[in-house]
Amino acid sequence: MKCTPIGASKGTDRLATTSSVRKTKAVNEKTNKKKSAGKTLVIVESPAKAKTIERYLGKNYIVRASMGHLRDLPKSQFGIDVEDAFTPKYINVRGKGDLIRALKKEAKEADKIYLASDPDREGEAIAWHLSFILGVDPKENCRIVFHEITKPAIAEAIHHPRPINMEQVDAQQARRMLDRIVGYKLSPLLWRKVRKGLSAGRVQSVTVRLICDREKEIEAFHSEEYWTVKAKVKKDKSSFIAELTHIRGEKASLHSEEETTKVTDDLAAQEFKIKEVKQSERRKKPAAPFTTSSLQQDAARKLGFTSGRTMMIAQQLYEGVVLGRQGATGLITYMRTDSTRLSNLAIEEARGYIGEEYGQDYVPAKPNIYAGGKKAQDAHEAIRPTSILRLPSEVEPYLNRDQQRLYTLIWQRFAACQMTAAVYDTVSAQIEAGDYQLRAHGSKIKFKGYTVVYAGAESSKKEKDTILPELSAGDMLSLTALDPEQHFTEPPPRYNDASLVKALEDMEIGRPSTYAPIIETIQKRGYVERREKQFRPTELGFIVTDMLGEYFKDIVDAKFTANLEGELDEVADGSLNKNELLQKFYTPFDETLKKAEEIIGTVDLPEEITDIPCDKCGRMMVVKQGRFGKFLACPGFPECRNAKPLLRDTGVQCPKCGGKIVERKSRRGRAFYGCDRYPDCDYTTWDEPQQETCKVCGSFMQKHRYRTGRTILYCSNEQCESRIGSPIEKELARQKERANAKTSKDADVSADTNTKTRAKRTASRKKGSNT
Repeated sequence: MKCTPIGASKGTDRLATTSSVRKTKAVNEKTNKKKSAGKTLVIVESPAKAKTIERYLGKNYIVRASMGHLRDLPKSQFGIDVEDAFTPKYINVRGKGDLIRALKKEAKEADKIYLASDPDREGEAIAWHLSFILGVDPKENCRIVFHEITKPAIAEAIHHPRPINMEQVDAQQARRMLDRIVGYKLSPLLWRKVRKGLSAGRVQSVTVRLICDREKEIEAFHSEEYWTVKAKVKKDKSSFIAELTHIRGEKASLHSEEETTKVTDDLAAQEFKIKEVKQSERRKKPAAPFTTSSLQQDAARKLGFTSGRTMMIAQQLYEGVVLGRQGATGLITYMRTDSTRLSNLAIEEARGYIGEEYGQDYVPAKPNIYAGGKKAQDAHEAIRPTSILRLPSEVEPYLNRDQQRLYTLIWQRFAACQMTAAVYDTVSAQIEAGDYQLRAHGSKIKFKGYTVVYAGAESSKKEKDTILPELSAGDMLSLTALDPEQHFTEPPPRYNDASLVKALEDMEIGRPSTYAPIIETIQKRGYVERREKQFRPTELGFIVTDMLGEYFKDIVDAKFTANLEGELDEVADGSLNKNELLQKFYTPFDETLKKAEEIIGTVDLPEEITDIPCDKCGRMMVVKQGRFGKFLACPGFPECRNAKPLLRDTGVQCPKCGGKIVERKSRRGRAFYGCDRYPDCDYTTWDEPQQETCKVCGSFMQKHRYRTGRTILYCSNEQCESRIGSPIEKELARQKERANAKTSKDADVSADTNTKTRAKRTASRKKGSNT
């Protein structure tokens, strides 16, 4: 069957004539030219942002997305001519040819071109590359920047275009070239000496070293025993707890049960009397609004998000979410910032809302102003909602669960930062009992202040009201009980997402925008693995770090890397030439590289041999590191190419069939636990089985990890009496509810998509039959 092209005229034989097709093309081209004539082309980085901005700008503007970088250093070669003043060789990014052609065509037809990439150094570099591709003079007023995607912010940016800031471009180029020098010169050395596929990075190597050093501290740590003594004392009918602080004027230091028993026996025979009572008022100020770093830390602590997940969701909130009839709307300001600065408009709006919603007592006399860090670039505002009047409860129907939780966190922190301090009444009582001194503390919240909205990371059990009875010097107390407790000193904790980001920020290593990709890269390379939300170095991580530490001390030195960041800041503000910085780094680095090539011998990585035989040849399989983590492979490669996933045995039997419960990974990389006899046995659980057994029924215990990182042990037997009234029952019920809601939502979306698809097909068929 022959069909007539849609939109073409029909000839007498019901086929489109050649001349009619030509006429149609000419008409279409003329229409497109008219459509673009007199219009301004605005180029942003992402399609989601383009959609939101186009709605604000109206019909005289065309908004297109560059999808990130369009030019970069080539992947297949070094791409920097060191001899010719570090001239970079940029090429168009592979796979973006069609996009570049489309942008060039629209740029040719547009009256004006505005480059609106992100308001940071990388965004400035993207704008510079775009100006080269589109033939725009970077000295012209072609660059617009905005820190929030709202109608007033976009309008303000359009009215104040500026030239491209070449100093910021140079700083970004210097960073990119430094990373390329380290990556492309040092990585091949690791391939030859250690193993193919490894990489070294200017910042990632320092990060791995931090994790390795912490692991060495833990391994070298020797735990020491110590004891504390608490006394339950009573005045009239009111009891409270006091802690032993001094013995014969010296700070209490008990290191054995025998020593502690002597003290408690002697203490029990003493009279307890109040020596001194101090009453005071403590004011606790709200924390500053979020920076990139503090957002990643708080999201890790409170929501259990990784740094990468936090930044991905924040990007979605910044670029815009469709809010019903309002259309695509940017919900937060730019999320890559090290500044705590807020605009006057945002502060005034917040103060107005707080006064109306909570009362004038919650509004400070003057706006709260927060000082930035000493190395803060202060190029943007802090992370905040684009409008405090857009409440989390109002946008909740339009956001997914993760977006809602992160937006709520950002909204609460911003609202709190412009509220008054929380006020506590505190009481400290010093108690004498012979040669012993004890201390009791009490506190009660007097005015909630900002805590009505947001509880900071420092909030703990200490913030709960601890009420002491009315006490006065000379009051006699009666001893009810003594509670000696044994403790052991603990090693420093392993880094998690929050503490690693904080350490990098404190040491001024990298920039907040780079933390998430750094953490992701060091895991992909097999240098570090995340277990129970903590980072542990692998054997490969130790070997590479030790090698770099011996021959390339600067590369893994935190201070050197931090100083380099400072020099990049100097390039950005025009006080240092980028080529001087590159030369200063490259000369000693190249000399060290040549020496290392001669001195370093080949490093043999010991193979981890398992007791699992190969299904094909019978050899004992070994553990290998691949792109997606560890796996089992036959040592007979290439003769035998058998490989399979590495399943960690939990040491617990399957309750259904008696097989082994092993750790598996979901498609998204999340750990879950299932029977090794799958698919014959379908037992699975998200919570890690423990070899510890239930004291009530003898079933194995499971460890549930809340999103905040807190854990709870519970019995795996649903019928066990120990689970009656346990918090885990509510948590598992909530999980089931969320899973059912997600399934229902996915089904609705699928049904809606199918309906729209059928409607489109029907419309297409009708259109075809009409032509």
